[in-house]
Amino acid sequence: MSPTTWGWLVLLFPLIGTVVIGVGFKRWGRAAGVIGTAAIALSFVCAVGALVTLLGKPEHGRELTSSLWNYASAGGVDAKLQILVDPVSVFMILVVTGVSTLIHLYSISYMKSDKGFARYFAYLNFFVLSMLVLVLGGNFVMLIVGWAFVGAASYLLISFWYRRETATKAGIKAFVINVLGDVGLVLGTFFIFRHTHTVSFLGSFAAAPHVFHHDSTDLVAGCLLFLVGAFAKSAQLPLHTWLPDAMEGPTPVSSLIHAATMVTAGVYLIVRLHPLFQLAPTAGEVGAIVGCATLLVAGTIALVVTDLKRVIAYSTMSQIGYMIMGASAGAYSAALFHLMTHAFFKALLFMAAGSIIGAMAGDQSLDRMSGFRKALPFTFACFIIGGLALSGLPPFSGWLSKDDIIAYLNNRGGVYEVLGILGYVGALLTGLYTFRMIFRAFFGEPSPEAKELEHGHLAHAHTPRNPMTGEEEDNDVGFPGPEHVIAERELPMKVAMSLLAALAVVGGFLQIPGVDHVIQNFLSPALANAPLASAAHEPSNGNAWIGLIIGAVIGLVGISIAFRIYIVRPGTAKRLQERLPALHNFLVHKWYFDELIDVVIVQPSLMLGRFALGVLDRGVINDGLTGGVTGLVRSGGAAVRRAQTGFLRYYAAALIFGLSLVLLYFLISST
Repeated sequence: MSPTTWGWLVLLFPLIGTVVIGVGFKRWGRAAGVIGTAAIALSFVCAVGALVTLLGKPEHGRELTSSLWNYASAGGVDAKLQILVDPVSVFMILVVTGVSTLIHLYSISYMKSDKGFARYFAYLNFFVLSMLVLVLGGNFVMLIVGWAFVGAASYLLISFWYRRETATKAGIKAFVINVLGDVGLVLGTFFIFRHTHTVSFLGSFAAAPHVFHHDSTDLVAGCLLFLVGAFAKSAQLPLHTWLPDAMEGPTPVSSLIHAATMVTAGVYLIVRLHPLFQLAPTAGEVGAIVGCATLLVAGTIALVVTDLKRVIAYSTMSQIGYMIMGASAGAYSAALFHLMTHAFFKALLFMAAGSIIGAMAGDQSLDRMSGFRKALPFTFACFIIGGLALSGLPPFSGWLSKDDIIAYLNNRGGVYEVLGILGYVGALLTGLYTFRMIFRAFFGEPSPEAKELEHGHLAHAHTPRNPMTGEEEDNDVGFPGPEHVIAERELPMKVAMSLLAALAVVGGFLQIPGVDHVIQNFLSPALANAPLASAAHEPSNGNAWIGLIIGAVIGLVGISIAFRIYIVRPGTAKRLQERLPALHNFLVHKWYFDELIDVVIVQPSLMLGRFALGVLDRGVINDGLTGGVTGLVRSGGAAVRRAQTGFLRYYAAALIFGLSLVLLYFLISST
């Protein structure tokens, strides 16, 4: 089969899974988990098929398109149901389907007591399908459709426990911010289509050098609008506030959104549209600066957050900042390399966090966790592997991928060298907040739940509560199920986490400076016409290794600081908090971005809405226009009804009066 045939099959299996589970969800019961997992696993097998057949093509022939039918062909629009199978899209579908399969497998155990089990897997399959449409789409229309579907699917999953008010609010917040990104994507497409007269990716890229000059106004505007879409989907400043709240969804959902799918879409977008960004370096600089600012802001917030899942969420936001910074600067292969390794260790960290939360009977607060090292040995080992990979220590995958981006930035020089140095600051923060989690959750005096688990008893909450608000809940549909699970007792969870742990260790070996460049060589045919991806901008092997050593030392320094604060001198964090209350309060309030957005955007929008409803809608339209005309007709009808008395003399008098007026008119007009 051809690579494009495999590409269509990659889309087909999640579609079948979504439909089959969605239509028969009442019938399938627990089998829905097997069906959903099998659908994504088959999609992964087809992605491997696409990879093998694509590698069988000559390098200049690895950009293949296939169309099922024309969606619209009028006014110059050539929108088709079309996929583009090239190294970039194949790389993405391998990561998306591979990691998503393991998350589905993990979910079979994690969600087994939830009353919405089948509905959950239908949503999960739809989410993966949406992401695959996004990365395989061969034109801007398919990209926009996949982009919108991912936003809708994220709303369904974040609000999965729909009887929790915090969950529904988080879902609405994510949906609204992502719709803003959708608008940016659509408007950006208009700016490109206006000049290239095609919505096809390959057609637009071929026409761009001929219709746009260097940093032309419309091209920069279009690329900046694309960045709005990327920032919203990938949770970059200032459109990032939805991401921590998305932790209201089930933990596997957090793993799926944060690891290989939704938040990586912005990175993919910049890499996919790199021919346009290369002609608009101003937009690229904006993207790189925002990515750098995001990784630093998120890193500082993660130092004080006490909700375990939210710490990992801010870690995701920070790591995506590295990827956005790299992709915007031209380090395309490095950005995608880090996207891949991040998918491995971040999915692992969320899964390990889910196991800890299960041991805590649903409680997510680090303030209550301690001493789980002996009670959860497998979870502890996985968390350590994920934490070391995230912190960028050798030989774990994050060490090679993250510093690949920083080395490129330093080699490019100028403002990018400054961003590279700030990237090292982010690495210090990463080591500190990552091992803050580990030391607080796994070391110290065992918590009551840890002690109970050491004696073989898993803690269960007598009264289920919302971990964010403390409100009492039940465990019926729309709320989490009654059973809590840990990886040590669930084989599907243990298998998924073991595979991800292995990948987090060895995944970085695909690209070692001076040894191999598997990722870069595979992606090179899709980046052949990208000057910023040429060897001239890549650091030498010597400089790359110097950067790797520096990055590892900085990460180790961050871990050492955390060790001193939380192990050697416990209580230091509390003393720092008391000594620097203003700074701590500033970080606890997440740099006041939510409050700022509320004052600048939300409240003015509500005031405008109330004005439009009260004055324009009810006053002008209802009372003035619609109501005024209706009132006039009613008054006229009432007057006519009153005139219809039924007395003949009144009718005769009215007739004589009317004729007299007509006669008077003619007499006056004739004089």
